[in-house]
Amino acid sequence: VDGKIQEIGSNLRAPRGAEEIDATGMHIMPGIIDAHSHIAIDAVNEATNPVTAEVWVGDALNPLDVSIYRALAGGVTASHSMHGSANAIGGECETIKHRYGTYNPNDLRMVGAPRTIKFALGENPMRVHGEGRGIQPATRMGVEQVIRRAFAEAKMYMEAKQKYETARQNGDNTVMPPTYNKRMETLSAILEGDIIIHCHSYRADEIYMLMQVCKDFGVEKLCFQHTNEGFKVAPELAEFGAGASVFADWWAYKFEVYYSTAYNAAILTENGVTTSIN
Repeated sequence: VDGKIQEIGSNLRAPRGAEEIDATGMHIMPGIIDAHSHIAIDAVNEATNPVTAEVWVGDALNPLDVSIYRALAGGVTASHSMHGSANAIGGECETIKHRYGTYNPNDLRMVGAPRTIKFALGENPMRVHGEGRGIQPATRMGVEQVIRRAFAEAKMYMEAKQKYETARQNGDNTVMPPTYNKRMETLSAILEGDIIIHCHSYRADEIYMLMQVCKDFGVEKLCFQHTNEGFKVAPELAEFGAGASVFADWWAYKFEVYYSTAYNAAILTENGVTTSIN
Protein backbone atom coordinates (compact mmCIF):
# COMPACT_ATOMS: atom_id res chain seq x y z
CA VAL A 1 0.00 0.00 0.00
CA ASP A 2 1.57 3.29 -1.14
CA GLY A 3 4.79 1.39 -1.88
CA LYS A 4 5.09 -0.24 1.54
CA ILE A 5 4.54 -3.87 2.53
CA GLN A 6 1.55 -4.05 4.90
CA GLU A 7 1.24 -7.79 5.57
CA ILE A 8 3.08 -11.03 4.76
CA GLY A 9 1.42 -14.40 5.08
CA SER A 10 -1.01 -16.83 3.49
CA ASN A 11 -4.79 -16.59 3.03
CA LEU A 12 -4.71 -12.82 3.56
CA ARG A 13 -7.51 -10.53 2.44
CA ALA A 14 -6.04 -7.43 0.84
CA PRO A 15 -7.95 -4.15 1.01
CA ARG A 16 -9.24 -2.66 -2.21
CA GLY A 17 -6.51 -0.96 -4.23
CA ALA A 18 -3.66 -2.86 -2.61
CA GLU A 19 -1.04 -4.51 -4.79
CA GLU A 20 -0.70 -8.25 -4.14
CA ILE A 21 2.60 -10.10 -4.73
CA ASP A 22 2.76 -13.90 -4.85
CA ALA A 23 6.07 -14.60 -3.08
CA THR A 24 5.92 -18.38 -3.50
CA GLY A 25 9.46 -19.69 -3.92
CA MET A 26 10.97 -16.28 -3.25
CA HIS A 27 13.24 -15.14 -0.42
CA ILE A 28 12.08 -12.09 1.55
CA MET A 29 14.45 -10.04 3.70
CA PRO A 30 14.49 -6.56 5.21
CA GLY A 31 16.24 -3.77 3.35
CA ILE A 32 19.97 -3.58 4.08
CA ILE A 33 21.12 -0.56 6.09
CA ASP A 34 24.63 0.66 5.29
CA ALA A 35 26.05 1.95 8.56
CA HIS A 36 29.06 3.66 6.97
CA SER A 37 28.59 5.28 3.59
CA HIS A 38 29.53 8.44 1.68
CA ILE A 39 26.69 8.14 -0.79
CA ALA A 40 24.73 11.11 -2.20
CA ILE A 41 26.85 13.85 -0.61
CA ASP A 42 28.59 16.72 -2.34
CA ALA A 43 31.99 16.28 -0.66
CA VAL A 44 33.32 13.86 1.93
CA ASN A 45 35.84 15.99 3.87
CA GLU A 46 35.91 19.59 5.07
CA ALA A 47 39.63 19.14 5.67
CA THR A 48 40.48 22.76 6.48
CA ASN A 49 40.75 22.37 10.25
CA PRO A 50 41.26 19.49 12.71
CA VAL A 51 37.81 20.38 14.11
CA THR A 52 34.94 21.15 11.72
CA ALA A 53 31.90 20.25 13.82
CA GLU A 54 30.06 23.19 12.29
CA VAL A 55 29.56 21.50 8.91
CA TRP A 56 26.86 18.98 8.00
CA VAL A 57 26.88 16.70 4.97
CA GLY A 58 23.08 17.02 4.88
CA ASP A 59 23.48 20.59 3.64
CA ALA A 60 24.54 19.27 0.23
CA LEU A 61 22.73 16.01 -0.53
CA ASN A 62 22.70 15.01 -4.19
CA PRO A 63 19.45 13.14 -5.00
CA LEU A 64 20.71 12.45 -8.54
CA ASP A 65 23.73 10.41 -7.42
CA VAL A 66 23.55 7.24 -9.54
CA SER A 67 24.99 5.32 -6.58
CA ILE A 68 21.52 5.52 -4.99
CA TYR A 69 20.11 3.54 -7.93
CA ARG A 70 22.92 0.99 -7.74
CA ALA A 71 22.53 0.59 -3.97
CA LEU A 72 18.79 -0.01 -4.32
CA ALA A 73 19.48 -2.62 -6.99
CA GLY A 74 21.59 -4.47 -4.40
CA GLY A 75 18.91 -4.29 -1.71
CA VAL A 76 20.38 -1.38 0.28
CA THR A 77 17.44 0.81 1.27
CA ALA A 78 19.05 3.20 3.77
CA SER A 79 22.51 4.62 4.43
CA HIS A 80 24.29 6.47 7.18
CA SER A 81 26.01 8.98 4.90
CA MET A 82 29.03 10.23 6.79
CA HIS A 83 31.57 13.02 6.80
CA GLY A 84 35.07 11.74 6.06
CA SER A 85 37.99 10.95 8.34
CA ALA A 86 40.37 13.84 7.58
CA ASN A 87 39.52 15.60 10.85
CA ALA A 88 39.83 14.54 14.46
CA ILE A 89 36.32 15.99 14.75
CA GLY A 90 34.56 16.21 11.42
CA GLY A 91 31.06 17.29 10.50
CA GLU A 92 27.60 15.96 11.21
CA CYS A 93 26.34 13.04 9.14
CA GLU A 94 22.96 12.36 7.51
CA THR A 95 20.88 9.18 7.50
CA ILE A 96 19.08 8.80 4.18
CA LYS A 97 16.41 6.60 2.63
CA HIS A 98 17.36 5.62 -0.91
CA ARG A 99 14.79 7.21 -3.19
CA TYR A 100 15.93 7.45 -6.79
CA GLY A 101 14.09 9.69 -9.23
CA THR A 102 13.46 12.71 -7.03
CA TYR A 103 15.04 16.12 -7.47
CA ASN A 104 14.36 17.19 -3.89
CA PRO A 105 17.18 16.47 -1.37
CA ASN A 106 14.67 16.57 1.49
CA ASP A 107 13.00 13.44 0.10
CA LEU A 108 16.15 11.50 1.06
CA ARG A 109 16.26 12.44 4.73
CA MET A 110 15.14 9.71 7.14
CA VAL A 111 12.52 11.22 9.42
CA GLY A 112 13.35 10.75 13.09
CA ALA A 113 16.92 9.52 12.55
CA PRO A 114 19.27 10.46 15.42
CA ARG A 115 21.88 13.16 14.95
CA THR A 116 25.38 11.79 14.44
CA ILE A 117 28.86 13.21 13.91
CA LYS A 118 32.10 11.82 12.52
CA PHE A 119 35.29 11.64 14.58
CA ALA A 120 38.56 10.07 13.38
CA LEU A 121 41.66 8.70 15.08
CA GLY A 122 45.07 7.71 13.76
CA GLU A 123 46.77 8.13 10.43
CA ASN A 124 44.13 10.12 8.55
CA PRO A 125 43.95 13.28 10.70
CA MET A 126 47.68 12.97 11.41
CA ARG A 127 48.50 12.86 7.70
CA VAL A 128 46.12 15.62 6.61
CA HIS A 129 47.00 18.14 9.32
CA GLY A 130 50.33 17.14 10.87
CA GLU A 131 52.13 16.03 7.73
CA GLY A 132 50.11 18.06 5.24
CA ARG A 133 49.82 21.41 7.04
CA GLY A 134 52.31 21.26 9.89
CA ILE A 135 49.70 21.73 12.60
CA GLN A 136 48.36 19.59 15.42
CA PRO A 137 47.68 16.69 15.29
CA ALA A 138 50.90 15.16 13.99
CA THR A 139 50.76 12.26 16.46
CA ARG A 140 48.17 10.03 18.09
CA MET A 141 48.59 11.88 21.37
CA GLY A 142 47.96 15.09 19.42
CA VAL A 143 44.66 13.70 18.15
CA GLU A 144 43.59 13.13 21.74
CA GLN A 145 44.47 16.68 22.73
CA VAL A 146 42.58 18.17 19.77
CA ILE A 147 39.45 16.36 20.96
CA ARG A 148 40.00 17.25 24.63
CA ARG A 149 40.56 20.92 23.78
CA ALA A 150 37.42 21.04 21.64
CA PHE A 151 35.31 19.49 24.40
CA ALA A 152 36.80 21.86 27.00
CA GLU A 153 36.01 24.89 24.83
CA ALA A 154 32.46 23.63 24.33
CA LYS A 155 32.07 23.20 28.08
CA MET A 156 33.13 26.82 28.64
CA TYR A 157 30.74 27.95 25.91
CA MET A 158 27.88 26.10 27.64
CA GLU A 159 28.80 27.63 30.99
CA ALA A 160 28.81 31.13 29.46
CA LYS A 161 25.37 30.53 27.97
CA GLN A 162 24.08 29.25 31.31
CA LYS A 163 25.54 32.26 33.13
CA TYR A 164 23.75 34.57 30.70
CA GLU A 165 20.43 32.72 31.07
CA THR A 166 20.68 32.77 34.88
CA ALA A 167 21.43 36.50 34.88
CA ARG A 168 18.44 37.23 32.64
CA GLN A 169 16.16 35.13 34.85
CA ASN A 170 17.36 37.16 37.84
CA GLY A 171 16.50 40.39 36.06
CA ASP A 172 20.06 41.39 35.17
CA ASN A 173 19.94 42.82 31.65
CA THR A 174 23.54 44.02 31.65
CA VAL A 175 25.05 40.59 30.89
CA MET A 176 25.74 39.97 27.20
CA PRO A 177 25.19 36.52 25.70
CA PRO A 178 28.21 34.69 24.29
CA THR A 179 28.72 35.14 20.55
CA TYR A 180 26.86 32.42 18.65
CA ASN A 181 29.25 29.74 17.42
CA LYS A 182 27.92 26.84 15.32
CA ARG A 183 30.98 24.71 16.04
CA MET A 184 30.50 25.15 19.77
CA GLU A 185 26.76 24.55 19.46
CA THR A 186 27.37 21.17 17.83
CA LEU A 187 30.08 20.18 20.31
CA SER A 188 27.78 21.22 23.16
CA ALA A 189 25.06 18.95 21.76
CA ILE A 190 27.56 16.07 21.91
CA LEU A 191 28.30 16.80 25.57
CA GLU A 192 24.57 17.03 26.28
CA GLY A 193 23.94 13.63 24.71
CA ASP A 194 21.97 14.87 21.70
CA ILE A 195 24.48 13.66 19.08
CA ILE A 196 26.02 10.19 18.71
CA ILE A 197 29.75 10.07 17.96
CA HIS A 198 30.75 7.69 15.16
CA CYS A 199 34.52 7.39 15.28
CA HIS A 200 36.82 6.10 12.53
CA SER A 201 39.23 3.85 14.44
CA TYR A 202 41.61 0.93 14.00
CA ARG A 203 44.06 0.50 16.88
CA ALA A 204 43.04 -0.77 20.31
CA ASP A 205 45.07 1.86 22.18
CA GLU A 206 43.21 4.68 20.44
CA ILE A 207 39.82 3.05 20.88
CA TYR A 208 40.53 2.79 24.59
CA MET A 209 41.82 6.38 24.65
CA LEU A 210 38.62 7.87 23.21
CA MET A 211 36.51 5.99 25.72
CA GLN A 212 38.56 7.58 28.52
CA VAL A 213 38.14 11.04 26.97
CA CYS A 214 34.40 10.53 26.68
CA LYS A 215 34.20 9.34 30.30
CA ASP A 216 36.04 12.47 31.44
CA PHE A 217 33.48 14.69 29.71
CA GLY A 218 30.38 12.61 30.48
CA VAL A 219 29.80 11.54 26.86
CA GLU A 220 27.99 8.21 26.67
CA LYS A 221 26.78 7.92 23.07
CA LEU A 222 29.65 6.43 21.09
CA CYS A 223 29.99 4.03 18.17
CA PHE A 224 33.33 2.99 16.71
CA GLN A 225 33.59 2.53 12.95
CA HIS A 226 35.96 -0.07 11.44
CA THR A 227 37.19 -1.00 14.95
CA ASN A 228 39.74 -3.46 13.56
CA GLU A 229 41.43 -4.10 16.90
CA GLY A 230 38.19 -3.89 18.87
CA PHE A 231 38.54 -7.54 19.85
CA LYS A 232 41.53 -6.54 22.02
CA VAL A 233 39.36 -4.24 24.14
CA ALA A 234 36.00 -6.01 23.79
CA PRO A 235 35.22 -6.11 27.55
CA GLU A 236 36.03 -2.41 27.87
CA LEU A 237 33.78 -1.55 24.91
CA ALA A 238 30.97 -3.57 26.46
CA GLU A 239 31.42 -1.90 29.85
CA PHE A 240 31.30 1.54 28.25
CA GLY A 241 28.25 0.64 26.15
CA ALA A 242 29.92 1.59 22.87
CA GLY A 243 28.81 0.08 19.58
CA ALA A 244 31.03 -1.25 16.81
CA SER A 245 30.57 -1.24 13.03
CA VAL A 246 33.26 -3.55 11.71
CA PHE A 247 34.58 -5.02 8.47
CA ALA A 248 34.01 -8.73 7.85
CA ASP A 249 37.47 -9.54 6.49
CA TRP A 250 39.20 -6.40 5.25
CA TRP A 251 42.52 -5.18 6.65
CA ALA A 252 46.26 -4.68 5.89
CA TYR A 253 45.56 -1.91 3.36
CA LYS A 254 47.70 0.53 5.36
CA PHE A 255 50.13 0.31 8.24
CA GLU A 256 47.78 0.90 11.18
CA VAL A 257 45.41 -1.80 9.90
CA TYR A 258 47.95 -4.63 9.62
CA TYR A 259 46.77 -6.43 12.74
CA SER A 260 43.24 -7.82 12.64
CA THR A 261 41.17 -11.00 12.58
CA ALA A 262 38.08 -12.30 10.79
CA TYR A 263 36.77 -13.24 14.26
CA ASN A 264 36.52 -9.58 15.30
CA ALA A 265 32.71 -9.35 15.07
CA ALA A 266 32.25 -12.72 16.81
CA ILE A 267 34.56 -11.81 19.71
CA LEU A 268 32.89 -8.42 20.16
CA THR A 269 29.42 -9.99 20.10
CA GLU A 270 30.37 -12.70 22.57
CA ASN A 271 31.58 -9.98 24.93
CA GLY A 272 28.25 -8.15 24.74
CA VAL A 273 29.19 -5.37 22.34
CA THR A 274 26.41 -4.31 19.96
CA THR A 275 28.11 -5.05 16.64
CA SER A 276 27.22 -4.71 12.98
CA ILE A 277 29.18 -5.54 9.84
CA ASN A 278 29.75 -2.72 7.35
